[in-house]
Amino acid sequence: MHFPMTRRRLLHGMGLAPLGLAAASSSIAAAPDTWHMPDEGDPHRATWMSFGVSERVWGRRLVKPAREHLASIARTIANFEPVHMLVREQEYDLAARLCGNRVTFEVQPVDDLWMRDTGPVFVRSSAGEWAGVDFNFNGWGNKQSHSRDAEVAAYVTDSAEVQRLTTRLVLEGGGIEVDGAGTAIITESCVLNANRNPGLRKEACEAELKRLLGLRKIIWLPGIAGRDITDGHTDFYARFAAPGVVVAGLDDDPDSYDHAVTRRHLEILKQATDARGQRLRVEVLRGPETVRSTFETDEFAAGYINFYVCNGAVLAPQFGDARADGNARALLRELFPRREVVQLDIDGIAAGGGGIHCTTQQQPR
Repeated sequence: MHFPMTRRRLLHGMGLAPLGLAAASSSIAAAPDTWHMPDEGDPHRATWMSFGVSERVWGRRLVKPAREHLASIARTIANFEPVHMLVREQEYDLAARLCGNRVTFEVQPVDDLWMRDTGPVFVRSSAGEWAGVDFNFNGWGNKQSHSRDAEVAAYVTDSAEVQRLTTRLVLEGGGIEVDGAGTAIITESCVLNANRNPGLRKEACEAELKRLLGLRKIIWLPGIAGRDITDGHTDFYARFAAPGVVVAGLDDDPDSYDHAVTRRHLEILKQATDARGQRLRVEVLRGPETVRSTFETDEFAAGYINFYVCNGAVLAPQFGDARADGNARALLRELFPRREVVQLDIDGIAAGGGGIHCTTQQQPR
């Protein structure tokens, strides 16, 4: 039985035209090393989320469980750090009832719940000033209506009272994985895709990402385009646990489209060096062999790589496969020994093709 690592819907209407390179806003001038994206495990000021589940996108069957599991993620994070949740005005009372009084709600129109992709990527200047990079969200290459979500990055940077950095790149936060020490892992299938950045050369992309995120080395994984709505985001394939330490997914099902891709990713990662010139330690984390049948779908995202690191904790999914769930918990405890590992039933979210990391965006402290 095959459960794809990530297959968010390829449905629900066309949005605005892709921004591409020609129509995006101009960049704020900055020297290559001016900005720096911290590691996710660095202390957070808050986590940003979006109560954006709608029947139009999710369908009648998934609306209720997706909202409940999204609220469970928010309540759990709120035990460790502040949570800011964007919510449509008409759903404020419902969100407040589900998420509880430890979550702060901000009324803002949204299309969906994937804050990792719509929100800004927070960076810090060498002078200690904070900013958020607006990567021109275009509905994962114009696959979904996104006029409201295209405004989320600007809203969050304004609400957080930080500068908004603009760029001509079109991409999403789920496609970026950094170690906080100058190294990033990024999938080509997402960023170097004509549905986001037509005609963009890898060298130009690298230069802009290094400028905005303070990178000195980018490890490119091929990813796979056209199989899920994200075109193969990094955060379902490989994540840094610390500088020099990567946890990567492996799909053992030979009938899966991710089988060859994940094997190729492991080959690249095991041969790669980071910004310091050191080889990576690569830990393999396989997905479950079975999942609970209640919300099982072809789009079900049954992988553990999409965990989220917050203050004092790591939030990860559990799918009802006792052996695989236990292996994931044990490895995460080993990789994050000073944090509590909390596993959640997020089947309602996974049925829509995403995970815990996809629903969050950290604001560093």
